[in-house]
Amino acid sequence: MGGAERNARKKRQANQGAKAVSAARASHRNAKPVVVGVVVVLVVAVVIIGGVLFTRNQDQQQAEQSIPVGSASVDFAAQRDGAVVVAGEDTAPVTMDLYEDFLCPGCGAFEEAYAERIESEIAQGNLQVRYHMLPFLDAASDPAGYSGDAANAALCAADAGQFPDYHASLFAAQPTEGRRGYDADQFVELGRELGIEGDEFATCVREGQHRAEVDAEMEDIPNRGYLLQDGNFGTPTVAVGERMIDWGQPDWLDQVLAQGR
Repeated sequence: MGGAERNARKKRQANQGAKAVSAARASHRNAKPVVVGVVVVLVVAVVIIGGVLFTRNQDQQQAEQSIPVGSASVDFAAQRDGAVVVAGEDTAPVTMDLYEDFLCPGCGAFEEAYAERIESEIAQGNLQVRYHMLPFLDAASDPAGYSGDAANAALCAADAGQFPDYHASLFAAQPTEGRRGYDADQFVELGRELGIEGDEFATCVREGQHRAEVDAEMEDIPNRGYLLQDGNFGTPTVAVGERMIDWGQPDWLDQVLAQGR
């Protein structure tokens, strides 16, 4: 074999070796994103599974616990009128309609901010409040139906003369939207803890005796055009007569009460 041929063969071998090294390096570089991608997928899967297990555990705990007993800030008279609970005296100079949903986070915040003052004005005879408990977020619990079931239970409590404390208890222990709410057994137990005796309350809760009235009240909202903003309705909503109240203003309740003075 001549020298020229040997040199040519060595050159070909060198080129082949370089290509092999280059291919190996490229393969190594491509492997890193694959490995990183697999790790990310595994981490996400662990987080999701952990979240699901945590949620199930919380829901199980809620299913097994009692609804904590709460109380209104003061005692006030309240009686059921169909799907509405009328709190306060007919002689009060101002009547206010309050539309709420027991699952609505905004309603929970509203109650936390204003319940004590509202209840005080009711007790003093300055204000009558018509509480409309609506199934507005009925589909937003798992299983669905908590809003309407809670509204029915509150109306049953009104029949038994325990609406103020029952209403306060359900908002103080408000379930998380999108999660499990309380069931009939827990509603009944809360009533017992608040002093409701006899079987009528339990029957009312378990058979959903006021559920049709609650649903009809929700269905009638679109017919009350003054409650709609740009064709939409939401909770909480406050109205005096057919006038919507902007409860976002710091002195909104003072303005409402001033109408009766």
